[in-house]
Amino acid sequence: MPKMKVHKGAKKRFKVTGSGKVRRYKAFKSHILTKKTSKRKRRLRQAGLVATNGEVKHVKRLLQA
Repeated sequence: MPKMKVHKGAKKRFKVTGSGKVRRYKAFKSHILTKKTSKRKRRLRQAGLVATNGEVKHVKRLLQA
C-alpha cells in the first residue's frame, strides 16, 4: 500500500504547536485594505487558533502523513 500524503493546502495554512493546538492565520488581509482601520489590520496580522475541538481533529487528520 502506498504512503499516505499530507494535504498540501492544509500544510500551507496550519501548524501544530508544541502543546498540540492548531495555529492558523486570519483571512481578509490580502486586498481592499484602504477601508479597513489600522487597528483591524494590525489584529489580522496576528495568528489565531482553530477554535473547536471538532475542527482541530479534522485539521490534524489532514496534516498527518
